[in-house]
Amino acid sequence: MITSVTLRATATPTAPALALRPWCADDVGALVGAAPDPGLRSEEGALRWVRAQERGWADGVRFAFAVLETGPGASSSARPVGNVVLKEVAPGKAAAEVGYWTAAGARGRGVAPRALEALTTWSLDVFRADGLERLELLHQVDNPASRRVAAKCGYSYDRTLAATPPAFPLDGHLHVRRAAG
Repeated sequence: MITSVTLRATATPTAPALALRPWCADDVGALVGAAPDPGLRSEEGALRWVRAQERGWADGVRFAFAVLETGPGASSSARPVGNVVLKEVAPGKAAAEVGYWTAAGARGRGVAPRALEALTTWSLDVFRADGLERLELLHQVDNPASRRVAAKCGYSYDRTLAATPPAFPLDGHLHVRRAAG
């Protein structure tokens, strides 16, 4: 059972290094101010979401990481600037899904692709022995930023998925990255 992991992404010439670690109750205040989901913009909603992420870790089926900028050039508060998640992972299951978001104030600094690459590498390394062969990334067709992040991280466009309202009101793109060799 995986109880806690910290992943790292190196700094770039224009952005500080990243640390990815499991979400915790201490992150609720930052989550309220950073998350793009309206359901996370209250302390009650954010705490409920954090507790769900903690249960996902405990159950070994969902691994959500708070993304923090660290080192020179980072904010001294070390507050989360994004989220990456591996979900729907299970022993013997060949595919799992990845997802991410970046706080508005942190966009344009390569947070999403660097965090996604760290998560991707870790996921395929750790869960390959359990049968994980590919990761799937989904986004709405009207999200060119997510399309660029997918491409930067080696996720190939697979196909367009039909909308399924109300949860997914627009068509989506499915991108796939397969384990090497």
